[in-house]
Amino acid sequence: MEMLREMAIFAQVVDSGRFSAAARQLGLTTSAVSRHVARLEAHLGGRLLHRTTRALALTELGEQVHAACARMLSTAREIHLLAGTYSARPNGVIRVTAPVVFGQVWLAPKLPAFLALYPEVDVRLTLVDRTVDLIEEGADVAIRIARELAPGLAARPLCGMRYVLVASPGYLAEHGAPATPAALRERPCMHLDYGPFGNQWTLRRGGEKVAVSVASRLTINNSGAILAAVEARGGIGLLPDFTARAALAAGRVVQLLPDWEFDEPYAGAVHAVYLPGRHLALKVRAFIDYLANTGSGPADLTPS
Repeated sequence: MEMLREMAIFAQVVDSGRFSAAARQLGLTTSAVSRHVARLEAHLGGRLLHRTTRALALTELGEQVHAACARMLSTAREIHLLAGTYSARPNGVIRVTAPVVFGQVWLAPKLPAFLALYPEVDVRLTLVDRTVDLIEEGADVAIRIARELAPGLAARPLCGMRYVLVASPGYLAEHGAPATPAALRERPCMHLDYGPFGNQWTLRRGGEKVAVSVASRLTINNSGAILAAVEARGGIGLLPDFTARAALAAGRVVQLLPDWEFDEPYAGAVHAVYLPGRHLALKVRAFIDYLANTGSGPADLTPS
């Protein structure tokens, strides 16, 4: 059975093109991925990859083994998806992952109504701010926020999202609101600090584009925590619209520069991601259909 895991990891290395990229996809360290591939080579008695500092190349044996591994993984996915496809109605457990704050404010409130519609389905929701490998971690559906999704997966769009600048009324009463993106350079700004996020912001308004580098004494890896710091008069925060919506509606924060849109990496859409194949379990299809039908476009940020 261990060899099957090594074959799956080897296939991911080849598909990703690098050990480090495969490690990120699998949630492992690069050294662990390398050890798995080395053990598979030892099992098979031959080298599978030519390693250079810039790229990987398959040996003749590696090409044949990779083709066999791809067939194995395809079969495994088919077997995984067969469960529940032949029953008369959705049933069983759905394992779902989602980003932490999005799961709290958008997804979790929708789940009671889904469970009422499908009394024979249970949901196991895991909230985590990293990319989850569906096969490795046994997830049926992953909610992902991105402009581009990784290849090899099926995806269904759920809703739009955008990032917005906010500040507390108390902060604005003391310091005033920035009138232009360039004025942000002189203000304390808070933002996410993981993955591609950072203090280099590109804003667009029609055909106008402005790039600014903001001062960031406080960065946090959770948008809910950034909102809390903004409400405590900590400065200006850059937040996903779903995080800011309730606070905006309640008047606890105010949106700044509403005519400007943020470009990458602060841009994207929300998708339900799942394994492709001919046999999609009824419980998974019902869950994704439900989310797509109850989703919406970008949040209406006008307080009502």
